[in-house]
Amino acid sequence: MSSSAEARATAPTTIAVIGAGRLGGMLARALAAAGFTVHGPLRRGDAIPASDVALLAAPDAAIATAASAARSHARLVGHLSGATGLDDVDLSIHPLQTFTGAEAPDVFHGIGAAVAGRTPEALALAQQIARALGARPFEVDDAHRAGYHAAASIASNLLLTVLDAAERVAAAQGIPGARRLLEPLVARSVQNWVEQGAAAALTGPIARGDDDTVRRQRDAIATATPELLPLFDQLCDSARDLAGK
Repeated sequence: MSSSAEARATAPTTIAVIGAGRLGGMLARALAAAGFTVHGPLRRGDAIPASDVALLAAPDAAIATAASAARSHARLVGHLSGATGLDDVDLSIHPLQTFTGAEAPDVFHGIGAAVAGRTPEALALAQQIARALGARPFEVDDAHRAGYHAAASIASNLLLTVLDAAERVAAAQGIPGARRLLEPLVARSVQNWVEQGAAAALTGPIARGDDDTVRRQRDAIATATPELLPLFDQLCDSARDLAGK
């Protein structure tokens, strides 16, 4: 049987979503909109109906226990973790997006989804589910999962830390509505990075070699928000490395 025929023959129709947090709720709604029969999102301790696939929207530390509980109720078990390997499951699908839980079911359309499978069948199923959601699947093996997830964390979680620092510095200078004022600058910087890469998109005093301006910025931060000085210094060092590329 060809791989495409195998994928069609084993295509899941019933999916149990285990985990009722932000991602679990979003995923259950999106899978239903994509035409699957969905059980859930189920909370810990809920009865798990017989399903083709059980997808675990659980914290990384709870995956092994949740997988064990789901194993007798589903032909295949998968998780949605970006950093966890396949030791306890058959497949994984990690949507490369951040969720608040209030998004529409089409939130998966056009995003990347890291997929993996212990067998060709499991991998084909992960790819099929990702595509049914409107996502673009790409493979990440266990050896590279932690590094892949670190990249995702830098692009989202740690970026928010930097943006929060910018907002706090602006607020300390008496600028009202700093978040909204900085928003167009952030959006344009991200778009320039997408189109040109970081080195080409870098502007400002460090890119110009204007050390005096950087010193005056540092003095202002040291005065008003000294707790942010180590972060500012580290970011400036990294920006100088980038400017030198």
